[in-house]
Amino acid sequence: MIPRKEYPRPQMVRDNWMNLNGTWQFEMDGNDTGMERQLQNKPVLDGTILVPFVPESRLSGLENKDFMKVVWYKRMFSLKELQKGTLLLHFGAVNYSCDVWINGQFAGSHAGGYTPFMLDITSLVWEGENAIVVRARNDVRDPLQPSGKQSPRYGNYGCMYDRCTGIWQTVWMEWVPKTYIQTIKITPDPENSSVHIQVRLSGNGNGQALRGEVLLHGLQVGTIFCSFRGAVTECTVSLSQVQLWSPESPVLYDLRLSVGEDRVESYFGMRSIELKDGAFLLNGKPLFLRMVLDQGYFPDGIYTPLEDEALKNDILLSKKLGFLGARMHMKVFEPRFIYWADRLGYLLWGEYPNWGLDDTRPEALLSMLPEWLEEVRRDYNSPAIIGWCPFNETAQARIPRLYETVYAATRAYDAMRPIIDSSGWTHAGAVSDMYDVHNYEQDPTLFAKKFQSLLTGDGAVYVNFPEQECYHGQPYWVSEFGGIHWDPVHMEAEKTTSWGYGKSPQSIEEFYARLEGLVAALTDHPKICGYCYTQLTDVYQEKNGLYKFDRGEKFDSERLRKIFSRKAAIEN
Repeated sequence: MIPRKEYPRPQMVRDNWMNLNGTWQFEMDGNDTGMERQLQNKPVLDGTILVPFVPESRLSGLENKDFMKVVWYKRMFSLKELQKGTLLLHFGAVNYSCDVWINGQFAGSHAGGYTPFMLDITSLVWEGENAIVVRARNDVRDPLQPSGKQSPRYGNYGCMYDRCTGIWQTVWMEWVPKTYIQTIKITPDPENSSVHIQVRLSGNGNGQALRGEVLLHGLQVGTIFCSFRGAVTECTVSLSQVQLWSPESPVLYDLRLSVGEDRVESYFGMRSIELKDGAFLLNGKPLFLRMVLDQGYFPDGIYTPLEDEALKNDILLSKKLGFLGARMHMKVFEPRFIYWADRLGYLLWGEYPNWGLDDTRPEALLSMLPEWLEEVRRDYNSPAIIGWCPFNETAQARIPRLYETVYAATRAYDAMRPIIDSSGWTHAGAVSDMYDVHNYEQDPTLFAKKFQSLLTGDGAVYVNFPEQECYHGQPYWVSEFGGIHWDPVHMEAEKTTSWGYGKSPQSIEEFYARLEGLVAALTDHPKICGYCYTQLTDVYQEKNGLYKFDRGEKFDSERLRKIFSRKAAIEN
């Protein structure tokens, strides 16, 4: 069985590739002695696992819920003959850090559990049978390891969920020429009917040319030809037709590029983002951000669903309720989810799983910034991603330089998207492009009063920690609210371990009334530019989702859609 057979990197597609998902050998290393015992050279590991599913998951075949600080993987693969050029080994994500050996020779390592990495293994392979060995380390109790919602206790509790150790995205190989396209950076410019393209090669490109074409609905609308100086070239391509990307019309352009013998395919969308007069503008028009919090967890695969279709389905379920997009919360979602968002017209905030990281320590910057920038570079070309937020619910007053530095590094790479320094809680002065708050007040009347001074100017504008921060006039939105507990099966019992925010409604009608009141308080406010409701699905013991954890219906979807589609004052 080879699960997740689809091509894992939609933004840069090549034909000549090999999927390495499937059954691997597997062994736990509870005392972290595997290096001393030379497990990288052990002929056969003790057990097996189904990759790319983590050993904590049911789909992996193991479902081991205990701590596994270190685990080992091994897989054999066959090369009938060595091709000319370079053989690249790709890992979509391995949580948290890992070392890789090919045929007993060390091939490389990577730190960061959520972003892809690549190793050139050309010199380490031979014709016939070859061996890959991976050592993965995941210690969610390490204060310098960002771990998101992974529980630091034995079991789940509150909003902390199952751990995810080791390989959790596709492992694959591809043959490329000796000099090949390494990265593509695509920046749309609808105002000038053009797109700017930057390409970086694996080596010196002097004497080589970048050739390509842009297609819209199969018809050529732009051509590319530019020469390399060193490893990088860039050019601005004029487009004969411009059709804007939006949630209502997610038009995508196809991009075909070649350098020498290397050929890749990509895509992009033409859209503009602007912040003006307290509003978020998409393609020059105010857009109220109707967002939902998405944790990206699945009952059987935890971080990784069994099928690509499940990623697409989560977007369709959200759109069915009237949402325009999601905060990809405390996790770097896999590229296939972002691909479907691009295709379906679904807005996304790119975020990072900073929980678990002790941000008061100077080393915290080294722990998270390299991986955060890997994420920004990986997903920069997506039209669906409309903003970045590297931290969630942090006490910024303790060490503002950390957040200012991460903001500056993000802005240096991406000049077009708004950046929020840290969602909710406290913000580092005026560095955040948008100002967001989290508020789980359950009484709609009291909830509305929280934001009254934003409109009237009478008193201080609501912020989460007034003793540490102040509002500087940015576009203002409530990026977490609601979270209404609804778990009627367990609520009838004398005791329940499930939870949500506030006191549970006593009837389904009380639920709808509360929800409608909370949403109206935000949409009717002319100074609030968006919201993000907590949350899309239940997750384990957290029963405040709009769908069940298995994606089954909890409520009348048409009734919810009417509530969440309520016209916003800021759009008038």
